[in-house]
Amino acid sequence: MKQLDIFLAFFRVGMLGYGGGPSAIPLVHKEVVDKYKWMDSDEFGDIVALGNALPGPIATKLAGYIGYRVGGMIGMLNALVASTVPTIILMILLLNVLNAYKDQPWVKGMAAAVIPVVAAMLAALTWEYIKKSWESTLGWVWTLLFVIGSLILMEFINIHPAIIIFASLLGALLKKDSRSSDKGNKEKSSI
Repeated sequence: MKQLDIFLAFFRVGMLGYGGGPSAIPLVHKEVVDKYKWMDSDEFGDIVALGNALPGPIATKLAGYIGYRVGGMIGMLNALVASTVPTIILMILLLNVLNAYKDQPWVKGMAAAVIPVVAAMLAALTWEYIKKSWESTLGWVWTLLFVIGSLILMEFINIHPAIIIFASLLGALLKKDSRSSDKGNKEKSSI
């Protein structure tokens, strides 16, 4: 039953994830966190952050990792097939239809209508993560600083998001180590 659930979850993502990886992330979240409860939202956010730091399409990285975690090696293969095969089939069919009717106004309207829907899905997921950061130990000031700083670095200075994610992870790791060494020094001085 678990393999069937893995297949269905990632098949739905593969069928409905129009707009590439960013539009698939909220769909994977709905399946993995809300519907099947294979992980919580914080854990999913960590996986997305690490997945974005690695090369390749995010949807297949999420499918591979989550499939492996939930169903082992067979689950990984199952999730990868379920998320990629629909895309392959739909691309072949859709490109043939679009080629045949590319000058029709309804085709142009259909292509234009997808963009705001994907933007709304990404905005909803972004807002959810901002709220979680806000309510965490990070607080609202640091959350806003990180959001604004990341936006400036990506949009105006053209730094790749993976570099920002890697730097943030490295900073968190170094900050954690400095706290633990400070505690160790305080304990030594009190003895």
